[in-house]
Amino acid sequence: MIARIWSGESPLWMLLLPLSWLYGLVSGLIRLSYRLGLKKAWRAPVPVVVVGNLTAGGNGKTPVVIWLVEQLTRQGIRVGVVSRGYGGKAASYPLVLNAQTTTAEAGDEPVLIFQRTGVPVAVSPVRSEAVQALLEHAPVQLVITDDGLQHYALARDKEIVVVDGVRRFGNGWWLPAGPMRERASRLDSVDAIIVNGGAAQAGEIPMRLQPGLAVNLLSGERRNVAELPGLVAMAGIGHPPRFFATLEQCGATLVKKIPLADHQAVSQQQVAAMTTSGQTLIMTEKDAVKCRPFARDNWWYLPVDAELEGERPEKLLLELIALARQANEVATAH
Repeated sequence: MIARIWSGESPLWMLLLPLSWLYGLVSGLIRLSYRLGLKKAWRAPVPVVVVGNLTAGGNGKTPVVIWLVEQLTRQGIRVGVVSRGYGGKAASYPLVLNAQTTTAEAGDEPVLIFQRTGVPVAVSPVRSEAVQALLEHAPVQLVITDDGLQHYALARDKEIVVVDGVRRFGNGWWLPAGPMRERASRLDSVDAIIVNGGAAQAGEIPMRLQPGLAVNLLSGERRNVAELPGLVAMAGIGHPPRFFATLEQCGATLVKKIPLADHQAVSQQQVAAMTTSGQTLIMTEKDAVKCRPFARDNWWYLPVDAELEGERPEKLLLELIALARQANEVATAH
């Protein structure tokens, strides 16, 4: 229903317009207060790069964060990541992740980023505190914040927006009548626009999510997902249909599709009940970090990697590398 409302297919979005106007007014006033200097943003001693969305729901932001971390790390840049830690509830904040940190504490996306990249990751509702904890923990040269485009209390040096190339901006209205956190005109002020799937427009960076081999949660065995029998697909991400479509594009035959809410917590009993004898459960990597502590031998996940196309990704990386190295030279000189 929400998808139909936000796409404009259902006329119910018109009933929600008063709430959207209120949302737009409040969010606009918050941003204006920082632009006019009425509120002060905290600036980190190292460059901060925000990877965010204009819309609610999954756009492929976390794979972009992982791609940036991996590319910059290969160039010798010491990168750290901060996040709101949505879906987690730590005993205290800020929380710097370690190998024992659970998704219940930090949220699924920060744990996924930490496990995939091995770089320092910190979470806090107050992102400036997460950045400070990160800098106390490791000699980070550049911080990437996973989401937080609208978190203006943290000053940023670069802004990257990830757009779903198929859904784009729906009916274009603010929440809750539409999917927008900010209007599309906000794109005019960001440094890069990465478009996940669909057709990229002029000036945008095309991106595809490239699936790998399915990985068994218990053994680590890797197999072509099309070879797994009786596939039941589970997806607790912002847009589950994208995951189901990816599986089918890989040649998988799905006997059941189970969409869950983004960041939804799951129990061993709940997940185990999704399959019957002879069936195989396939899930996203983000779901896998939640299920690994109680995994069964017929549970698999499908990792995906962001692939950015054209010359603009290299230009963006060079800008970020120069930013980090310049800041490091200034800090060393002092």
